[in-house]
Amino acid sequence: MRLRRMKYVVEDTDRHGNVRIYYRRVGQPKIRLRGPVGSPEFLIDYQRAASGHAWKQKNQGSENSRVGQPGTLRWLCTQYFKSPMYQQLDPSTRRSRRSILERFCENHNDGEKPFAKLLPRHVRVRRDAMMSTPAAANTMIKTLRQLFRFAIRYDLHDSNPAAQVEYLATNAEGYHSWTLEEIKAYEKAHVFGSMARLALALALYTGQRRSDLVRFRWSDVREDDEGVLWLAFTQHKGRNRHPISLEIPIIPELQRYLSEDRAGASTFLTNEYGRPFTAAGFGNRFRKWCDAAGLKNCSVHGLRKAAAARLAELGCSEFEIMAITGHQTSKEVTRYTKGASQKLRAASALRRLSQPSLEEKVSHFFLPDLAVGHFAPLKRWNLSENLRIGSP
Repeated sequence: MRLRRMKYVVEDTDRHGNVRIYYRRVGQPKIRLRGPVGSPEFLIDYQRAASGHAWKQKNQGSENSRVGQPGTLRWLCTQYFKSPMYQQLDPSTRRSRRSILERFCENHNDGEKPFAKLLPRHVRVRRDAMMSTPAAANTMIKTLRQLFRFAIRYDLHDSNPAAQVEYLATNAEGYHSWTLEEIKAYEKAHVFGSMARLALALALYTGQRRSDLVRFRWSDVREDDEGVLWLAFTQHKGRNRHPISLEIPIIPELQRYLSEDRAGASTFLTNEYGRPFTAAGFGNRFRKWCDAAGLKNCSVHGLRKAAAARLAELGCSEFEIMAITGHQTSKEVTRYTKGASQKLRAASALRRLSQPSLEEKVSHFFLPDLAVGHFAPLKRWNLSENLRIGSP
């Protein structure tokens, strides 16, 4: 039995390379199916999912979890789930926090214990048990902090035990930033005009997150009085609480990938069925494209870092880079671009050392016009040529 012939059945590959089978239908959450495809277990799970029985059972299980006795940790979680502090979060954030808190309650039946007796040392024990996955441990601490912030705000408790628990050290560099050689290897593995190459170009020449890349469409494109094309959109992350609207010029290199033959598509990026990607689905598909190119350490978010670093190498200021990436503070941009900034400073220092008599003339040796400090002279900088990496 071939997977593509089964309606609503999809494959997802996690970050460890494990292939999982799901029943995914619009308006319903994904339902995990046992494999392999065609096995008796798979057919039983598929029939239950198609009939709606599995969805009802899953939905009831998530929404009608045990309330718990008043004063217990599970009861506090239930009150939090009903509050505006939780309900106004993005749906994906709500799902993540609910899952984390429910797991915390299930561990050693902690959900039935008084939340007032939860101390920092108890949280540290749970944190230390997750040392092998420090990012997940820190997310658990962050979620507990939000839970007890709710408790304090609504006069249910007087202190926040999770706020006194330190985060575990994680990889300071974060996602790997793509190198020129890695981009060339990816381009060599995927032909110009393919969906894989379009995804690379969109990520590299817009510097946006995957949640935005999958939503870009022709209706987001604007043309100004000078004939310059702009991509106008509101970033998906934080759109409900702190919306960030951006307008980014579509440089000629990116325009080459946005073929008008696909102008009728709902979004720039579509899956093998011609439908828009979900953010998670696109991440899994991009993982496969990277693996096909032998790039095990690369990810779509690494292209966002590479775009910011390239702009820094061209001499753009942090505020100019923030106008592209949408960051509201320079902290994250500085982390993305510190390597490029160091490279610029080192080159400037050596240039001055080798030509001390020209010190005043080389203060902006890398790109003199960048001293202007804004995006107006894009054509004069020939930014598209400077940004361009690789070839079709």
